[in-house]
Amino acid sequence: MTRRVVMVTGAESGIGAACAAAFGAEGDRVAVCYYADMAAAEASADTVRKAGGEAMTVQAHVDEEASVAAAFDAVEAAWGPADILVNSAGVNMSGTPIRSMTLDTWQRTIGTDLTGAFLTSRRFVTGRGGGGGADSGAAVIVHISSIHAYAVRAGGADYCAAKGGLTNLVETLAIEEAPRGIRVNAIEPGMILTPMNQRAQEDAVYRAALEKNIPIGRAGEASEVADLAVFLASDKARYITGARLVIDGGLSLMQALGA
Repeated sequence: MTRRVVMVTGAESGIGAACAAAFGAEGDRVAVCYYADMAAAEASADTVRKAGGEAMTVQAHVDEEASVAAAFDAVEAAWGPADILVNSAGVNMSGTPIRSMTLDTWQRTIGTDLTGAFLTSRRFVTGRGGGGGADSGAAVIVHISSIHAYAVRAGGADYCAAKGGLTNLVETLAIEEAPRGIRVNAIEPGMILTPMNQRAQEDAVYRAALEKNIPIGRAGEASEVADLAVFLASDKARYITGARLVIDGGLSLMQALGA
């Protein structure tokens, strides 16, 4: 079996950890890229190994060019160029109205959620050189975005702007890299039970109130997002690039009700 080399950012928890485990179950070599929590990253790597894959941990501050370069260098030294990049590193919206938002708050979110996507994407495509040609379909980037790329919320200007920008980054990169056989897509989750939604995880009453807005009637699981990432990275999705795939139980369809 040929083991693909998969880099997953933000892989120490949440959707990133679920994606790492899912690619481990495919028998891949998974680089668990983490921000600061080495213990959580090692636990995620152990899950990859138990699922049947190989794993290594590597620190990556995605908003820092040198850190991104060092992470890719480490993976390439161990396994060669990455075949798949899953960019799951991100921070949530600050909940701060624009009139009260500091520049530091704005830049922190944009830096992680948008600049981080740019830096990791750029290093991924340059690390593969000229690519394998339009028919190869050998390399894939999957960005974890959000339905808030287009369904905005008060107090979320930093996050919504970052995810909206990510949409244009994905679509531009997709057309630029298609001739080289590199596909680029975005997954747009709705309410997913991860540490980013800690209150919903811990407070059943609060979660139930939010789930009333979801046509399917429940929040999503990180593993469901991971399954979609695995599909997008597979040969079954070889004709899909520049796409935005919503996975939200129908939540975003409800935004205009009551108008």
